[in-house]
Amino acid sequence: MKCFYFSGKEKNDESKTTKSISVRSSTSVSISTDHDMRRSGSEFNSENVSDFSTESSTKNTFAALSQRQSNLREFTFLELKTATKNFSRSLMIGEGGFGGVYKGVIRSTEDPHKKIDIAVKQLSRRGLQGHKEWVTEVNVLGVVEHQNLVKLVGYCAEDDERGMQRLLIYEYLPNRSVQDHLSSRSQTTLPWDTRMKIAQDAARGLAYLHEGMDFQIIFRDFKSSNILLDEHWNAKLSDFGLARLGPSDGLSHVSTAVVGTIGYAAPEYIQTGHLTAKSDVWSYGVFIFELITGRRPSDRNRPKGEQNLLKWVRPHISDIKKFRLILDPRLEGKYSLQSAYNLAEVANKCLVRKAKLRPKMSEVLEMVNRIVEAVDMVSPQLPMNSSTPKDDSELSGSERLKRMFADLITGDRGCLIWRTWRPKMVRTC
Repeated sequence: MKCFYFSGKEKNDESKTTKSISVRSSTSVSISTDHDMRRSGSEFNSENVSDFSTESSTKNTFAALSQRQSNLREFTFLELKTATKNFSRSLMIGEGGFGGVYKGVIRSTEDPHKKIDIAVKQLSRRGLQGHKEWVTEVNVLGVVEHQNLVKLVGYCAEDDERGMQRLLIYEYLPNRSVQDHLSSRSQTTLPWDTRMKIAQDAARGLAYLHEGMDFQIIFRDFKSSNILLDEHWNAKLSDFGLARLGPSDGLSHVSTAVVGTIGYAAPEYIQTGHLTAKSDVWSYGVFIFELITGRRPSDRNRPKGEQNLLKWVRPHISDIKKFRLILDPRLEGKYSLQSAYNLAEVANKCLVRKAKLRPKMSEVLEMVNRIVEAVDMVSPQLPMNSSTPKDDSELSGSERLKRMFADLITGDRGCLIWRTWRPKMVRTC
């Protein structure tokens, strides 16, 4: 999925960004691990933006956060070289437009005998591209902490003979991103109940950013590759380099350059550059359909009528019989059709064209919570290896009869439908 930057002048109410290196000045770098960011350009603009005038002044955004106390650890570059075995390619776990991400090991400051796995983002030393996002991420994650936000352990900012070394050190999340598991290349499939939990966790994280603090943070780049999974498959939002503080009291929006990822950005933001929390709500709605279908928001490798996810699902969501056709086939029928349909209805509310009519994320979270609670969760499932179910022609006569009877009861998709099933007259020969 490509990220885009609209070139051009910034809005008049925002001053140009200074090229300060101070970590506490206000900016951040998210070195996105989205594989498609390796390609240059985008559908919107083929040029890479390096002029910081296209972004709003960091002094006007996260300067206030830099004054708050943080518990971030300041690492030396030597420590991180040791932790990553001199940034060994064998330990690289991601690569994006701003640099590489490496797995590393450090010793706990509380218990020297305890080792901690970390993820280290190293910003490319080629110019200042990405420095602004690096400082933003330090300032945001330095003071914001939540169970559904990735934890920033510390940072490194050192000068050496080759220039400025800028790195971010995070908790290591072993189960990679949601996008990795939804990809057709993945060897495992996320079970339906895990997908519902991810939807719930992601909504909780966004609701906290929007409404859980005495200031508002707009994510601005919410997407499946920025949602990481820990060892227990809990979802955590990551990569806050494009985040912005919400509008000041009395203002309806923040005016800013249009940046983000194709397929996720809200239409009013693309058209006007007016950013609100409802922009994130739109992106969340897109993500829900990504979870339901297993498809990316924009995919040029698909047939022409299926390249745009939202256009493709639209004819299917008004009828629950048609709706079944868009569910991820890798789930192999192991899902609750009603919960998937209810989740799609939540997505539709998030995707209302008029931003003011979209629900707040706290309201979205309440709706998702109700859907999750309504499903009888027997036990959490681990991602399953892909396997092909038996075709009816491969079954014995007795097995076919059993499947037919099970389909009558479960609707062929594992959802009990006793209340809707009624005996009918059957003509016999």
